[in-house]
Amino acid sequence: QVQLVESGGGLVLAGGSLRLSCAASGRTFSSYSMGWFRQAPGKEREFVAALGWSGANTYYTDSVKGRFTISRDNAKNTVYLQMNSLKPEDTAVYYCAQQREILTIPRRSEYEYDYWGQGTQVTVSS
Repeated sequence: QVQLVESGGGLVLAGGSLRLSCAASGRTFSSYSMGWFRQAPGKEREFVAALGWSGANTYYTDSVKGRFTISRDNAKNTVYLQMNSLKPEDTAVYYCAQQREILTIPRRSEYEYDYWGQGTQVTVSS
């Protein structure tokens, strides 16, 4: 049984930073690409960032490029999302997800992910 547990969300002023963590268990973490998604109130869930199983490939949605960094520590079975220069429009529930297929490049579509965390709230105040 795969479990993904996010932490690190909270309330921050615009321009501030947060680091989200997602601890994984249940299958060989280092063999799966990981992604971060977010869902703002009244909006559909959207892709934020993804990182390949080896750490070699990273993808970001345009609105976070240059501000957010996804990384992973395979020894700790953890993926991170460092968020800098936060804006009010970054306010959302953030979810980490593990990709369905083993040893594949990271994907942007949520349908490529089969396990999800419970989400962590990020609120950016102006």
